[in-house]
Order: sequence, then C-alpha cells, then structure tokens
Amino acid sequence: MSEIVEKVKIKTFKDYEGYKKPFWCPGCGDFSILSSLKKVSADLGIEPSKTVLVSGIGCSGKSYSFFYANGVHTLHGRVLPVATGIKLANPELLVIGLSGDGDSLAIGGNHFLHTARRNVGIKLIIMNNQIYGLTKGQFSPTSNHGFVTVSSPYGSVEFPIDPVLISLSAGASFVARGFSGEPNSLMEILKAAINHKGFAVVDVLSPCVTYNKINTYEWYRENIKFIPDNHDTSDLKSAILLAISGDGKIPIGIFYRKERRTYEELILDSNNPCKVDLYCGRDRVIELIEELSK
Repeated sequence: MSEIVEKVKIKTFKDYEGYKKPFWCPGCGDFSILSSLKKVSADLGIEPSKTVLVSGIGCSGKSYSFFYANGVHTLHGRVLPVATGIKLANPELLVIGLSGDGDSLAIGGNHFLHTARRNVGIKLIIMNNQIYGLTKGQFSPTSNHGFVTVSSPYGSVEFPIDPVLISLSAGASFVARGFSGEPNSLMEILKAAINHKGFAVVDVLSPCVTYNKINTYEWYRENIKFIPDNHDTSDLKSAILLAISGDGKIPIGIFYRKERRTYEELILDSNNPCKVDLYCGRDRVIELIEELSK
C-alpha cells in the first residue's frame, strides 16, 4: 500500500492530517508522537511532496496514512530496508520511518544494526510501548525482565534491549530518547533529528494504556530524568556512559549527534572508485527483466 501527494502549501499542523484518522486506543502515547511530528513539520515548513513516511506492522503500522505526505505501508520489520531504497533512489527526499519496538528491534533488528552502521540519511521514530499491542499484549524486545503478559504469565525470562545503547554501539550518528507525555521536549528532539543529515534514531517511550499496566504515564513521570544541558552530545563515550548510568532513572533527551558522511553521499561520490549509478531508466529495466526471465 502507498500514498502519493502533490505539492501543496502548508500553513499549520492541521494541514498535515492524513487521509485516515488514527484508530489507536484512547490515551495511547502514539497520538502525542503523531501530533508532535505534525507540529514540528509545520514549524520547519516540511513539504509533503518531498517527504515519505514508511511504516511496518503493529500499532504504528498505518501511521503513514495518518500524516499528509507520500507514504508506504510495508512488511513487518522491513521499514528500514524499504526506507533505505527510497533514500538511495532520491536522496533529496526526507524519509521518516515510524516503527514499533517489536517491528524495529525484533524481526527488524538486523536491518536496524546495518542501517545504523551505514549512516543512511533516514529518521527513525520508534514508538516504544514495551509490549506487542496490536496482537493483544505479548512481551516485546523492550519489555522488562519478569514482565507478566499473556505470553509470559509467570513473567518474562528475557532481558530487554535498550534501543539507545544499541543505536550508539551500532554507529547511528544521532541518538535520542523522548517521552510522549512530554510533548515539548519531544518536539525539540524531533526537530533536531529531522535537521540531522545522517541516520537519526528517536526512541519514544509511548505508554500502552490497554495492555501495559506497569509502564504508565505516571510510572514514566516518576522514573525519567532529563539529560543535563551541559552534556556533550558529540562525545560518544559520554553518551554510552549516560545510557548505562544505572541510577534507576531513564534519561530523556539527545544522547549523541555527530555529522559524518551518509551512505548515500558515499555511494554517489564522483571521486569514489566504488561509486554506484543509482539511476536505471525504463529501457534498462526492461532489459533486466528480459535477462532474468530467460
């Protein structure tokens, strides 16, 4: 499924309303994420015809249809390879991936690692509710050890993945964490992520009000802390130490950002002996199809 839009004049965040209304449970943190993205897009004057949203499977799955831009609804766990293909085909596009914690870190985990190390110029927003909401409440890769769910009635024996720590160690050039209950700080994070040239990961803590009765809005407000203003975001070691601080609080804000050449820049560099010609005209496509059909 896909959605293509024409160039239009955007005035306010309401102009970014998609062709469908969100169907999330009332109170879901994903509403705040979507609203924040629309407001940031209006503030930055983002052109929908030059923007592509890619979403996979899960509660985040149809996010592309809730936002006025070009959109693709792809397979479970395949947000990043599809987004990478779009970005390489047209590096001028703003490509945003909207993915859940299961979609991006379980079945999509391998793609996540390689997109980070390649530094593809994609912005990935992880709607992290620490549970599989769409399939009725199973534990996810970010669920805490001992978490009781329909698939772990005696508590999960697994330990959670930390999306921030994984992103930092895999090579992402922008890494941040937000909380959907703090939209002002979330919008500032999203602005910085969109303005960043390389692969930007924003892990957003997004309470599931239906199936996750532990990690609620109240729980997060008692267990988060904002990253100090004097934190050096260009220092990878400091970012990692902050992510594993172990003081019982979850840091919110920008951990790391550093400009380095993107994957698409390296591929298209005319001085690169390994340069790839991404453009493939219609005649060549027909030739390739005929060759492969023999």
